[in-house]
Parts: sequence; structure tokens; C-alpha cells
Amino acid sequence: MQIGDIEYQVVDRVATITLNRPERYNAITEGMPGDLVEAVEKTTQDDSVHVVILTGAGRGFCGGYDLKTFAEGDNPAIQDMPWDAMIDYQFMRRCTDSFMSLWRCPKPVIAKVNGDAVAGGSDIALCCDLIMMSDSARIGYPPARVWGCPTTAMWVYRLGAERAKRMLFTGDLVSGTEAEKMGLILQAVPQAKLDDAVTALAQRIKGVPKNQLAMMKTVVNQAYDNMGLNSTQTLATLFDGFARHSPEGIAFKARAEEAGFKQAVAERDPGEPIPGSKSVGKSTSGPTSQ
Repeated sequence: MQIGDIEYQVVDRVATITLNRPERYNAITEGMPGDLVEAVEKTTQDDSVHVVILTGAGRGFCGGYDLKTFAEGDNPAIQDMPWDAMIDYQFMRRCTDSFMSLWRCPKPVIAKVNGDAVAGGSDIALCCDLIMMSDSARIGYPPARVWGCPTTAMWVYRLGAERAKRMLFTGDLVSGTEAEKMGLILQAVPQAKLDDAVTALAQRIKGVPKNQLAMMKTVVNQAYDNMGLNSTQTLATLFDGFARHSPEGIAFKARAEEAGFKQAVAERDPGEPIPGSKSVGKSTSGPTSQ
């Protein structure tokens, strides 16, 4: 069954949700978050489903929001200045809540990260209960350098404060192997063995009664709710809009419009001072005034 940009199928107690835009590395369109909610709702309502696998078609898991379109053209997430932060928040909150449908689903969700999970793609993966990655696939949130904030805020809940800061201060991508060592994911395996490893885990889970699975998931999720997950996501979703409309964010979008999104990213991510930053070329020494 095709649901917008998503493929959905059920076989022997296991539902598989596949992000299905392989020609664009399954990049998130304006409609994909809603498609994901519909697919997750189907798993919830289907009494035959005990466990869910989420993956991506082709070589990638998800390349994040389709930023070539978002950065180079008009879209709901980018407004002319002055901008309305609450219009931005309402749009992005719908996306955040849509990704979190995976977290709220009463059935266990396994992310099978067969290729890179970048930016918004990492948001989606980290909303799943268990993450299995190809050891050569990469995960990270490069827009943390400029032009974004991970709205689901799952990095800190999965990694703790210091490792989450390491990822978000740098915007680095890490391999599946490194992600496992960091404790970000359950396991990384060679690409050729990923399908079998995920299938084995799903097979182990699918024999458990749905009510038991729902209770165990609710107990763990409640601990995160008690730690303030919703409040953290509210702040992160607001900050995502701030980041896209900051002086540096506006400069980044202007550069993307001028030179193309790939070139703007190539200039943003190597580690040099961010183009458009107010601090670039300015001395921090000398007298100060009160």
C-alpha cells in the first residue's frame, strides 16, 4: 500500500513502513510527516501487528527535509522578514508531533537505518524505540552549525548531556559503528547483514502479546515524559525557527539561493568560521565599555 511518500505493508505480525523517495534520499516533503502519521495509525489499529520496522528505500534512510527545495525556494518554513515565530512554530510542531507518532505508537518500532540519517532524518530515526544501523551509514544533525535545531530533541535523552553537546556543537555525522559505541543506537552491523539482524530482532519481539509490549513501552516512555521531554521539544521547535531566521540563517539561505544548497552546505560544514557570522573578521581584543 502506498501512502503518499510512504510504502506500507504487513507480513506475519510485522508492519514495515518505508520512506519512499529514493531519488531524493527519502528527503522529507511537506506532506511526508502526515503520511507517516497515517501509516503509524494503521499499525496501531491493525490487531495483527505486534512490531513495526521503519526504513528507507534505496541507498539512504532519510536525508532530512528536502532542503534543496526549502532553502532555494518559497515554503511554509521560511518567511519574509519580519517573520511570525508562532506561524513557524505551528508548522514545525506539526512535523515534530508527526515524527513522535513513532514514539507514541503502542507497538515497538525498530528503525532499520540502511543509509544516512541526516538532520530531520535523524529526528525520525531517534523517535523510534530501537535503532539498528549499517556500520557504514551515518547519522547526525549538520544544521546545528547554522539553520536548524533538532526539534524532537532526542539527542540528549539518548546520549546524556556531554555527548549530546558534542554532536550538536559540531553538527558532525558519525558512522553506525561510532553511534553504537556512543550508546546512540542499539547495534551497528555490516550492510549485508542488516536485513537479517533486524528481522531476527523483530521475530524475537513479535511473539510477545501486544498488551505486554504496550505496557513495557509506556513505562519507559513515561520516565522520559517525567524528565520534561515535551517541554524540551517545545523549546527546540521554537529555536529551529529562530535558527532559520537569525542573521546567519538568513545569510545561509541567501547563499543557497545564489550558489545552490550543496555549495552553501560545503561552505558551512568544514569547520571554518561560518559565512555571514557577525564574529568573522572582527577582533575580540581591545578596550571594552560598560
